[in-house]
Amino acid sequence: MSFYITILGSSAALPTSTRFPTAHALNLHERFFLIDCGEGTQIQLRKYRVKFGKINHVFISHMHGDHVFGIFGLITTFSLLGRKHDLHIYAHNEFKEVIDFYLEKFARDLTYNIIFHVIPAKKDKKIFENDKLSVLAFPLKHRIPCSGFIFREKKAEKNIKKEAIEKYKLSIAQVQEVKRGRDHVMGNGNIIPNEELTLPDYKKRAYAYCTDTKFRPEIKKYLHEVDILYHEATFAEKDKKLANITYHSTAKQAATIAKEANIGKLLVGHFSSRYKDTSIFEKECREIFPDSYAVNDGDTFEIPRRRVDGTS
Repeated sequence: MSFYITILGSSAALPTSTRFPTAHALNLHERFFLIDCGEGTQIQLRKYRVKFGKINHVFISHMHGDHVFGIFGLITTFSLLGRKHDLHIYAHNEFKEVIDFYLEKFARDLTYNIIFHVIPAKKDKKIFENDKLSVLAFPLKHRIPCSGFIFREKKAEKNIKKEAIEKYKLSIAQVQEVKRGRDHVMGNGNIIPNEELTLPDYKKRAYAYCTDTKFRPEIKKYLHEVDILYHEATFAEKDKKLANITYHSTAKQAATIAKEANIGKLLVGHFSSRYKDTSIFEKECREIFPDSYAVNDGDTFEIPRRRVDGTS
């Protein structure tokens, strides 16, 4: 079952000739989620063949232009394409005023409804949940209210061994009970433990998204052992003072968070346009956390499915 992250934009503040402002697309079991929506996001969605007609949920980290300017065109495009199903937007309360103004002045005749969900600015909260996924928002430290997000896959039903079905002549109802974790009670009263009937569970996968933020070690309590962490690295270490003044992070600071949270893989982005060669970010990260990558627009990262015993 799929769990992919596509980088749609990796630049901070300004678009460049090779990088668009921030936006990520998450594909979980062919359900698509948009995380931030910088200028030109809908162009990137088409370019990298993301099924944007299937995007029903948009998560906005904070109300700075390089993270939201793309959503207005996207809202209109959805309507021009005849969208009928609701679009859910998750953001801080201030952004609802902006969306309401846009709808009043530019989009009175939308073909679908927009449902706005308020993200608390100063505390963590589960803001979305369905049968496959839950999303936690938690506070970062920026010049204005800003939230990070953790997308956690839910535990899947167990896979029953085919030979167990044949051996114990399980009915469809009994198979469903075993898949839900129940032991099987035979007609003579003997109990067959569930672990003998099923394959090992799959590990629940998780993706964490942290931008924009000043270095904030305390967020590692949310990030512990996530499979992939995306953390902003607007500046290289030589510009650490500037990062602190502007409430951003350096590559080394992002890597420090990754190491202390014991995550699987680190992605860094949101690069200042002052840097023409972003390999410096990857180099600085890998001095602390070897499995680090400086992202480019169009990069796709998969979290593979693994069972708790290490098998695929």
